[in-house]
Amino acid sequence: MIFVQDAFFFRNLTKHFFFKVLIAFYLMILYNDTGIKDLLTPMIAGSYIFCFVKGLPIMTTIQDIADKMGVSKSTVSKALNDAPDISEALRKQVLETAVALGYTKLRRYKKPTKKVCIIIEKENMRYQEPHHFAYDILVGFRQMAEPAGFDVEIVPVDIKTQRSQHYDVFMLKHDYIGAFVVGFSLSDPWIQDFKISRTPAVLFDNYIVGNPSTAYVGIDNEEGMELAVSYLAGLGHRKIAYLSSSLGARVLQARHAAFLRSMHQHGLKTSPAAIGCSYYLSECMEKHLPRFLENGITAIICNQDTLASATLTQCQQLGFQIPDDISIIGFDDLPIAACTSPPLTTIRQDRLELGKSGFFALSSLLNHIPISTYLLHAQLIQRESTRKIPL
Repeated sequence: MIFVQDAFFFRNLTKHFFFKVLIAFYLMILYNDTGIKDLLTPMIAGSYIFCFVKGLPIMTTIQDIADKMGVSKSTVSKALNDAPDISEALRKQVLETAVALGYTKLRRYKKPTKKVCIIIEKENMRYQEPHHFAYDILVGFRQMAEPAGFDVEIVPVDIKTQRSQHYDVFMLKHDYIGAFVVGFSLSDPWIQDFKISRTPAVLFDNYIVGNPSTAYVGIDNEEGMELAVSYLAGLGHRKIAYLSSSLGARVLQARHAAFLRSMHQHGLKTSPAAIGCSYYLSECMEKHLPRFLENGITAIICNQDTLASATLTQCQQLGFQIPDDISIIGFDDLPIAACTSPPLTTIRQDRLELGKSGFFALSSLLNHIPISTYLLHAQLIQRESTRKIPL
């Protein structure tokens, strides 16, 4: 008796092994040799066990999807190819069944399509203009992907889009074989999808544990925060505050933790009065900054340049001189950092190189190399918003 999984197995044997099986059958028939027959049976059975123990991919076909749903092969094909005579409800059911069975575009074509996307959470990340944080990241990715023969599409999404369909279903529906994911917070629905997704995804500034189909690309935040704290400590600062936007993203949590560790390593005290985290910029300025100033803080590290720029301006409006009274350090080295008055000392993220790294990581996943983390070095950019504490 031949089970369905036996059919899967025979269809997915490597050409090398299948060739051996054909030769063995030929010899068995030609010579009616029971010895060869005895050798052949355990070879097939053993390879069957080997494939399942080693977890070799079982390639799902359109027929498998049709059998699972109890519909015709042509119906499944039409749904996968957006035929107009297929209802949206049936198309959705076919896509979800296809994803559940492990059917992807990489397996669908004899020559894999090279269509990838950069998915941007449009409510969290701006990217359209050169001064926006994500602009250079997208440019860097495309600079590497397009010469390599990949079609790259920019795909803005929001929470509504994410809730309407799973990540794998979205990718299958639009013929994407992989994605570079930018601007997602921990509350975004697809963050949960990435824990079990099969379509390769490289996440900028987010890390998923235990899924070999995902990778993380970013800056070494530990190094970046150490550079900032070490520099201020070297200038004689002992009362250093940390001001952050919401900790709703993994990268912001990482920077916050790195600040605390670095302060401890330098023998500098931290207290709740010298740490402020709020989602809204106005709340950072109205709630946390006055507290810092009342407690005699001499330096402030901000988790991003836009926040540092606002802090610099607000301190000046309150009558403080920068850097004579307060030293300020940002993070990112956005174009605005060189244009503040005085220009902002900051930790640089080379966003162009981060985009290129995103492509390298995605290329690895597409070639079945389960890369986990790809970090770039941080760089301290010294400008006029910091100074040495007078003796």
